[in-house]
Amino acid sequence: MKKLFVLTLILLSFDYGYSQTRITLDECYSKAYANYPLIKQKEYVMQSKDYNVSNVWKGYLPQITINGQATYQSDVTSLPISLPGIKIESLTKDQYKAYADVSQVIYDGGMMSSQADIQKSLAKVDDQKLETELLKVKESVNQIYFGILSLDQQLKQIELIKNDLNESLSKLNASFENGIATKTNVDILKAEVLNTEQRFIELMSSRKAYLNMLSLFINSRLDDSTTFAIPPAENITSQSEINRPELKMFSYQRDMLENQRGLTIAKILPKASLFFQGGYGKPTLDMLKNDFDWYYIAGARLTWSLSNLYTQSNENELNELNKYIIDSQKETFLLNTNIAVEQQLIEINKLKELINVDKEIIDLRTSIKEAVRSQLENGVVTSSDYIRELNSEDRARQNLAIHTIQLLMVQYKYKLTIGY
Repeated sequence: MKKLFVLTLILLSFDYGYSQTRITLDECYSKAYANYPLIKQKEYVMQSKDYNVSNVWKGYLPQITINGQATYQSDVTSLPISLPGIKIESLTKDQYKAYADVSQVIYDGGMMSSQADIQKSLAKVDDQKLETELLKVKESVNQIYFGILSLDQQLKQIELIKNDLNESLSKLNASFENGIATKTNVDILKAEVLNTEQRFIELMSSRKAYLNMLSLFINSRLDDSTTFAIPPAENITSQSEINRPELKMFSYQRDMLENQRGLTIAKILPKASLFFQGGYGKPTLDMLKNDFDWYYIAGARLTWSLSNLYTQSNENELNELNKYIIDSQKETFLLNTNIAVEQQLIEINKLKELINVDKEIIDLRTSIKEAVRSQLENGVVTSSDYIRELNSEDRARQNLAIHTIQLLMVQYKYKLTIGY
């Protein structure tokens, strides 16, 4: 029977443990990321980059153009001589041709390579912009998650107070029956029990509102039975290196400007290609033949546009100015981030000191409360005196709970600020 009883307890514990939903902060991060509509854009950015780069490199494929033309002209070429026995026909004034131009790039000065690199850098910049926006999702999840943890700690404290009050009320009822305590003292404790019940209802309502918000973020159903794991405390003593996505974005923007500079150089370099033109028309390459026929031309072409030299200097200056702008934005971002980090480190140290003091206050308040409760049971003090000391202990415990959760929240906010 003893073994059966132990086994039954184990099974009950097992069922109870699995009837509740337990969730962690990291799980909320993952689910919020997966559910947030903006995350879909990351895939679209990468796909757009692949298409754009592919389109650029297709410039190395043969470029084919189909043309057609029919004309009537006021005059045609004719030979101003006549030979005995030979009749040379003049070309007709209506002329026709349909032909295809095929061009194959051999050397483009590096233009397509630079254009492809620009597209890759642009995609990286857009991706890091999305990462910056997604950090805000983590910040929102942090606020809601730690808000729920703070409410849970306050609810636990209310349960402790209710137990304290009910225990004192039970003993005071016994003292009242023995003529030691008054009915007024008993009623005061009963009223305080109801006040505590009101606080419990208010906190549970707030918790439900937070649960609804978090449910929307992570696209998962959460209810009053959901338990939230307290994340481990971070050992933060000094500032760590900043690794925010904004810094990568600034770096990729500079890379894009370097690629833009390569494109500027490529514009002034000579270009070489092969070409082929074939068609059908009248007249053909033989201008003395006034009949429809096939023809073709093939060869190599070298082009060198020197007009790009006019703007090269200005384009290089614009590139340098844009680099200065990016560097200025980066310095501004680092300054603001370092200021925020310093404030958070100060807040972390302050909360650690407050927690140490909270623990000392709780020890003192608990000792005072127990002494006053004993006096209440013996009719030395009133219920109001006891409730005052009970509330003082409650405030001390709540301060400890709130400061503990606040410390965790600031630590994890610090991690987001530096990008970890």
